[in-house]
Amino acid sequence: MTTTSTTAAESLARQMSNRVSQSVFDGSRLRVVLLVDVHEGAQQQFLEAYEQLCNQVASVPGHVSDQLCQSVENPSQWLITSEWESAPPFLTWVNSEEHVRMVEPLHSCVRDTRSLRFHIVRETGGPSQADPGERRLQASPRIGDGLIRHALTFTVKPGSEAAVAAILSDYDPPEARVDDTTRLCRTSLFMHGNRVVRAIEVRGDLMAALRHVARQPQVRAVEEAINPYLEQDRDLDDPESARVFFTRAALPAVHHVTAGEPDPETERHALYYPARPGCGLRLAELLARQDEAVADDPRSPVVRSTLFERDQVVVRLIDVRGGLDAADPALVLGIPDPGPLAELTTLPGDGDLTRLLKLARMQLVTDRRSAEA
Repeated sequence: MTTTSTTAAESLARQMSNRVSQSVFDGSRLRVVLLVDVHEGAQQQFLEAYEQLCNQVASVPGHVSDQLCQSVENPSQWLITSEWESAPPFLTWVNSEEHVRMVEPLHSCVRDTRSLRFHIVRETGGPSQADPGERRLQASPRIGDGLIRHALTFTVKPGSEAAVAAILSDYDPPEARVDDTTRLCRTSLFMHGNRVVRAIEVRGDLMAALRHVARQPQVRAVEEAINPYLEQDRDLDDPESARVFFTRAALPAVHHVTAGEPDPETERHALYYPARPGCGLRLAELLARQDEAVADDPRSPVVRSTLFERDQVVVRLIDVRGGLDAADPALVLGIPDPGPLAELTTLPGDGDLTRLLKLARMQLVTDRRSAEA
């Protein structure tokens, strides 16, 4: 299992500036909170499934501890908390097929779940009394921009790319307002060969926004229209089939940096870096370090950069000033030295950055911004 080394993570944490509003590479410990709503009468079944899962998770590298709590007001509500040495080992596990198999026994007794992840910034008592150099807490909290970034990725059958692109580009956008506190701000959809990536920006509650989008008739029609072309079969009328598909399709944002003020003239692009087996997070960390290093460089045309990673899929969503073709390919790719990149990706390692940029560049299918964003 690939994880980020403590030394590297701590070094990155020291170097990060306030321009970074989101990162899993801070090196601090991670607290994961899972809110669970159990079917009435299934509490004992849920407890037994948890005990089995707990024994398996205990051997996962990076796992420290976990707790299971039951609500004193409503016995159907449970809380699972776990602590991890840092975010990368947790993400390696939670995005794996091993995790999909581990949690399968829980599905028949659980009505709904919600997962939240937090870096530990401060603590009192216990380990906090240890040497501060060993605590690995964040020196300061991240100053975000109010947006939550998330993406989905899946593959379609080779030869169907043109048909899928036409379907995905030709539908009315969903209503931007989700509720009084949540808005859809932007949806960007790209393709690279037969891989589709849909990135969204949400202000408010991400899960509420995803459920809102899934209920929109025009979105449901598009999802049904592309079903015959998907490499992974799914039945959206079967909750379990839909859950497994979207679990595997989730492409979390692991790093975001803003290098300048918002500029309506920037162009949105996406670059796909196919990682070698077990190298996805290491590759994402390499790109994160470079994005942070050039955030204050006036030569860089990249105004904002968001990294998404899952397993061997690494996607970098960038807003570029002045257009992609006129930019220095090293600055746009985020790799001044192609040597380390060649070790972590399946992209050609011949050092030709112009060719690399052409190979990594994704096809823009649609980019829609809400008027309220």
